[in-house]
Amino acid sequence: MSAPTTVRPTPPAPAPQAAPARAARRETGKLLVLLAGVLVSALALVVSVTVGTVGIGFADVVEAIRLRIFGGTLAADFAQSYAVITELRLPRVLLAFAAGAGLSVAGVLMQGLLRNPLVSPFTLGVSPAAAFGAALVITLSGSNSLPPWATIAGALVSSLTVSALVLALASVRRMAVATLLLMGIALTQIFEALTSALQFTANENTLQAIVRWTFGSVNDATWSDVRIVGAVVLVALPLTLWFAKDLNAVAFAGDDAARSFGVNVGVLRVGLIGLAVVLAAVVVSFCGIIGFVGLVGPHIARLVIGADHRHLLPFAALSGGLLLLVADAVGRTVIAPAVVPVGIVVAFIGGPMFVYLILTRKNSLK
Repeated sequence: MSAPTTVRPTPPAPAPQAAPARAARRETGKLLVLLAGVLVSALALVVSVTVGTVGIGFADVVEAIRLRIFGGTLAADFAQSYAVITELRLPRVLLAFAAGAGLSVAGVLMQGLLRNPLVSPFTLGVSPAAAFGAALVITLSGSNSLPPWATIAGALVSSLTVSALVLALASVRRMAVATLLLMGIALTQIFEALTSALQFTANENTLQAIVRWTFGSVNDATWSDVRIVGAVVLVALPLTLWFAKDLNAVAFAGDDAARSFGVNVGVLRVGLIGLAVVLAAVVVSFCGIIGFVGLVGPHIARLVIGADHRHLLPFAALSGGLLLLVADAVGRTVIAPAVVPVGIVVAFIGGPMFVYLILTRKNSLK
């Protein structure tokens, strides 16, 4: 006679709505992180305006912004502080934030589409090429008071030409990303040498303007600069978010899998890399070469909010903007009253991080 079989009760199946509920909670958490990033950025912008040789308090900044937006009576004893805030410091910090946001978004696009964390407008040689294009226009004109569209056009033509050449070679020769990065290093050296050569032929009027591009600076920021760079970033960011799911498919699953999902990989890659180049070129044409923001900003954002491009793109804009904002504040205070160009300060941060990424992401270079 056989022993009776014990029938164990079957555990209840998970409720079908549990997974969607978890996904909704994660989505809410990401949105809260984004909201916190926006609030921190707004606070950092106001605090950054208070940094400088002229003593200005937090309340002064808030009052100046209120008067600038809503109007009102300007007290005589507040006129000097108002002028410093609205004509010098606000354009400076807003341009730094917009430039950092643009470079960081460009870095996210390039890293996702080329599937490599070491890619950025600077490491691919796009930023040095844009700086050379702007410097060439200044040298040929013989003036440092060109309209913004002229330097932007020079930077765009040069950077787009270089990007098209590099990507065409990479496609035809089926280059690995490591080879692409080496080509970027070579292009960086070539265009830096060409820009240095232009300095020897420049007159006194244009030499100062060219040198400004080689350092990377927001010292001479104006409201016109803020409007142009800010408008380009504000137009580009929603456009990239529109293609965030397609970017996720390419970055996480690869080209073949993305095509099976219905993504036109070729058009997506050319279009978004072209947009990244435009972002980098416009920033460089106003602020000069600011390396590593397009590399460091996206990695900071991934650590905080993850790799999903629907959240990564807006948060990378915030992290890049904050990075450049803090770097500019450090540059204004570390050896005050002298001002260290923001490009030099960022290089001190980005250089060690680039080395760290090379040492820890060796597999990505294969």
